[in-house]
Amino acid sequence: MKKKRLSTLVFLCVLTQLNAQQRLDVGLDDIFNIADQNSHQIRISMIGAEASTEAVKSAKCNYLPDVDFSVSGSYIGTASLLSRGFSSDGQTAVHYAIGEGKVQNGSQSTPHWGNDFVARVSQVVYAGGAIKTGVRLAELEEKKAVLDVEKNRQEVRFLLTGHYLELCKLKNQLEVVKKNLELTERVLATMRASHAQGTVLKNDITRYELQLQSLQLNETQLRDAISIMNHQLVTTLHLDENTEIVPKQMISPVESQQQEHWQDAASKQNIMLQQAQLVSEIRESEKKAVQASLLPTIAIVAEDHLGGPYVNDFIPVDANVNAWFVGIGIKYNLSNLWHKNHDVKKAILNSRQSEEHVALASEKIKNAVQADFVNFQTSFVEVETQRKQVELATQHYEVTQNRYNNGLALLTDMLDASNMKLSADMMLVNAQINLMYNYYKLKYITSSL
Repeated sequence: MKKKRLSTLVFLCVLTQLNAQQRLDVGLDDIFNIADQNSHQIRISMIGAEASTEAVKSAKCNYLPDVDFSVSGSYIGTASLLSRGFSSDGQTAVHYAIGEGKVQNGSQSTPHWGNDFVARVSQVVYAGGAIKTGVRLAELEEKKAVLDVEKNRQEVRFLLTGHYLELCKLKNQLEVVKKNLELTERVLATMRASHAQGTVLKNDITRYELQLQSLQLNETQLRDAISIMNHQLVTTLHLDENTEIVPKQMISPVESQQQEHWQDAASKQNIMLQQAQLVSEIRESEKKAVQASLLPTIAIVAEDHLGGPYVNDFIPVDANVNAWFVGIGIKYNLSNLWHKNHDVKKAILNSRQSEEHVALASEKIKNAVQADFVNFQTSFVEVETQRKQVELATQHYEVTQNRYNNGLALLTDMLDASNMKLSADMMLVNAQINLMYNYYKLKYITSSL
């Protein structure tokens, strides 16, 4: 009974593991869509873009008036009247509008509980362009954050493209090795039959068995490499570790677009160039912001003050006094004329430097597009050359095998022909993947992945 339960438990565990294995047939576009949803790098930059949008709204709030309201309560101590000699004795002459009088020095009758209500409204009508420049800077930072999102998306996609193409290459190489294994096993079967008839030496079979062992080792190494690359791809996509990525058949790119097309696309779409241009605009706005600090600020101000008791006279009055005013305020910091002059020069130099960065970025991108385009063109030639080599190597192998079966060729010739065919097949796979990689590298440099 215990053995039956144990076997049932083992069966359930195995079944659970099998169910846990997930096979995912995906193309490169599917990989990109998964990355857009799961990549932490993209999510972080998207949150930053949302924060920059709020920063723009905050900067625009500076166009609105400032409204301050304060309420305070206080306890007022007893007021004392002292002579000029700081004596509380005697009396002090007081001049009123209706005549003169005398007030006894010493403690005065004072209301002790005070209150104060203040409402103040101010609206800036001129700030030398500082508010407008602040909004512009916030908008440029928002654009920069949006570009960061796209930059991270392109980087993640290019990284995944490399992993995906490497996985395709390894799987294609594995298929090549499997076919050569089948071919080698068929040859060995024929050789063993011939050995039974006494027409083939045992030593020839042994040498070909070594060839078979070498292919089996190559197959094991490729399977291990596929497992490693699959794990890296799954981890980058934040999928379950038991997921097996099965690449779909990829269509080779067609040689149609000229270099001018890629150069034009890069000049319009390349994120690095757009970022350099954006930084140049930011530096120009910063220069305007520094220059605006040298100008005065003009604002309309309205204030209402309600407070009590009134204690600013010889005899405190236990009453509330309300006063209000409306006026224009002008603020100008004269010290900025000598404090900010170096900041202005620095801002001008930073603006000029950013313009040079734009020119340098444009130069680098043009060179990169030209190099990638040439490599892309070379890849077509390489693929066609490797196809021809596979065709020739296959013909050579078939002729050599036929000669060997008829006793007209040595075993070493057979082994050389087999190795030549395997090498040609592998090189064709590498050339095809290299063609795809160079194509996607062009799309990456033009930020169109």
